[in-house]
Amino acid sequence: MRKFVFFGGKGGVGKTTVSSAYALKCANAGLDTLVVSTDPAHSTSDVFDQQFSDTPQPVDGVQRLWAMEIDPDDEVERHLMETKRALGDQVSAGMVNEIDRQIEMAHQTPGAYESALFDRFIEVMRESDEYDRVVFDTSPTGGTLRLLSLPAFLEGWIERLLMKRKQSVKLFERAAIGNNEPRRMMDGDPIIARLEARKEQFEFAGRVLRDEAAFFLVVNPDELSIRETRRAVERLHDYGLDVQGLVVNKLSPEPGEDEEGIGARFLRQRVATERERLRELHDTFDVPVVAEIGLRVAEVKGDLLTTVAAEIDVDVEPEP
Repeated sequence: MRKFVFFGGKGGVGKTTVSSAYALKCANAGLDTLVVSTDPAHSTSDVFDQQFSDTPQPVDGVQRLWAMEIDPDDEVERHLMETKRALGDQVSAGMVNEIDRQIEMAHQTPGAYESALFDRFIEVMRESDEYDRVVFDTSPTGGTLRLLSLPAFLEGWIERLLMKRKQSVKLFERAAIGNNEPRRMMDGDPIIARLEARKEQFEFAGRVLRDEAAFFLVVNPDELSIRETRRAVERLHDYGLDVQGLVVNKLSPEPGEDEEGIGARFLRQRVATERERLRELHDTFDVPVVAEIGLRVAEVKGDLLTTVAAEIDVDVEPEP
């Protein structure tokens, strides 16, 4: 098992429960484990009955387990302020207000949310040396896919911006006058320095996601969830990220043979349908089913989380 483990899936399938249970399983196996939630619902606090923030905190009563919840709205605001400050240092005073206005408009466009959150992802991965395993409880599928696709798209985009900027500086140097020698601006250009730093960030993220991360999708035994999971597997594959397993969650219990009430008949029909869906997942996906988790009556927390962890057949030992 790789160091970084991502659990994704459609909204409401139980990603937080599964990621928290797997993190608990890793910690109980002796691994220093951090579970990171990027879901705006912040359900990790509910699972462990403890309030978390955007910095890692020890989980009460569990050795070797830490948790943190990243607030996407806070990250967008922080990203906005950092971008304003960085660009404000590189333009004339008369342009600052216009630059600020353009940046604020840019942060309202599609992709700004993912871009800000992705920077935080990179920060967490870079600062994870003290942990053996980092488990990400991600937002619903669409947002997660956009987030994970950023390295593939932005590495090339940053490369082109960098090339254009270097060409611009080179032309300016050639046009320089005085002393009959061109000015040497390339090495000290702040925009080139910032673009090169961003390029290195995306290269790092792409390398880690491809070589050091494992992806699992949580799916419920219903048609809509299976369809979305199939699309997610295909898109992750397109980004060069292979899904290593499917976690089937919320399987209904089968009633006893002697039960004949309305509820029992309903459950039998539901179980029959779910078994068809389960066969479809086993037979038509190239990705293996690594867990079949039954539906619980109460919220999964405390001792119930331990029983769910036991049903997740995913390795916890670090990759050699």
